[in-house]
Amino acid sequence: MLTLTNEQARQFILAKQGLIGDYRFVGKDGAYDYVRQAGCIQYDPVDVCGKNAELTLQSRVKGFQKSMLEELLYTDRKLVDYADKELSIWPVEDWPYFSSYRDRSLKLGATFDGIEDLKEKAKAYIKENGPVCSDTLPVEGEIFWHSSMHWSGNWHKKSPAARSVLEQLYTDGELVIHHKKGSRKYYDLAEKYIPGAILKAANPCADEEELTAWRVLRRIGAIGLLWDKNSTAFLGIDINAEKRKKILEEQTASGKIIPVAVEGIKQLFYSLKSDEVLLRSVIDGSTDLKPRMSFLAPLDPLMWDKALIQSLWDFTYAWEIYTPAVKRKYGYYTLPILYGDRFVGRIEVIPNRKNGILNVKGLWWEPGVRRTKKLTDALNKTLKTFARFNDCRDVNDLQSFMAKD
Repeated sequence: MLTLTNEQARQFILAKQGLIGDYRFVGKDGAYDYVRQAGCIQYDPVDVCGKNAELTLQSRVKGFQKSMLEELLYTDRKLVDYADKELSIWPVEDWPYFSSYRDRSLKLGATFDGIEDLKEKAKAYIKENGPVCSDTLPVEGEIFWHSSMHWSGNWHKKSPAARSVLEQLYTDGELVIHHKKGSRKYYDLAEKYIPGAILKAANPCADEEELTAWRVLRRIGAIGLLWDKNSTAFLGIDINAEKRKKILEEQTASGKIIPVAVEGIKQLFYSLKSDEVLLRSVIDGSTDLKPRMSFLAPLDPLMWDKALIQSLWDFTYAWEIYTPAVKRKYGYYTLPILYGDRFVGRIEVIPNRKNGILNVKGLWWEPGVRRTKKLTDALNKTLKTFARFNDCRDVNDLQSFMAKD
């Protein structure tokens, strides 16, 4: 068993995720490499200063532009939108692992009267006319339907038939998202974009237990260190405390993960065996830990386990987008600010793309953070990069803003 100090644990996680030291991920290839390493990044349609998946990549990938993710999804087809940790983006090469998910969708869909006939009509129309959205598919009426995207719950709702049949075919794996316009999804036949060898491949896992273990390992690899606790880091996986404990014990025994103790924390953590070299380089001080500043996405993989963040970083973060304005402590869409191996604050920025200005609406430093010239310079540099990411040429008068803070 390896033992880390709290500082080493933080540094290892950040080094693993590419958030400290010189950039390990560069350009479009780097964006793809990071998604492969993380397994999945969460998609959310809200776009205040970039969508969640785009924000996740801009913090880690040098020179990242939003068009790179769109190309990887809809031109190169190396990535796909599909369920995992809610709706996520992940490598198309992992498609076979989710075959049981699609099988479940097919069985569930077959229980709804009329859906099979609608599916055949929709596929025939798409084959003839190309990509459609729910507004352009000529299927009228409403049906009672259960979205297979939501594994938990047993609810039915009355939905427009066009939308319902498209989402059913999508979760069945017969359609993929062809492109998006804003948050609107356009669908086309999966067989046109996913190679047959991948589309028809059997699940590499022999059974559901093996698949669940694969998904747990994937989530550990996404973060770097995870513990045997209920966590949103495991969201979307059919797992309880007993299953989780068993998987961690079996994967430790098989040598795929290693237990890691962190000084001052009773709970053991687990890391992938394949990350042991990086772990040891953090311990012996040979890792590149050059500090840099990043603005993180609200649903960033680093933020998946809020209790872990609180325990290791003493940083509390809540996404207040759904909190009534009068009850918000900070802002509608605040981003955690990471500098070096510490969270130093949070920021709310709103791009005005009409006049090309990135507006800092709110800036809150953590208690005890010294506002040194070095910190200010790092903030100015990060804001300029973030402005370019949001198609802005300049940032509002930050010095005046900071003087008011």
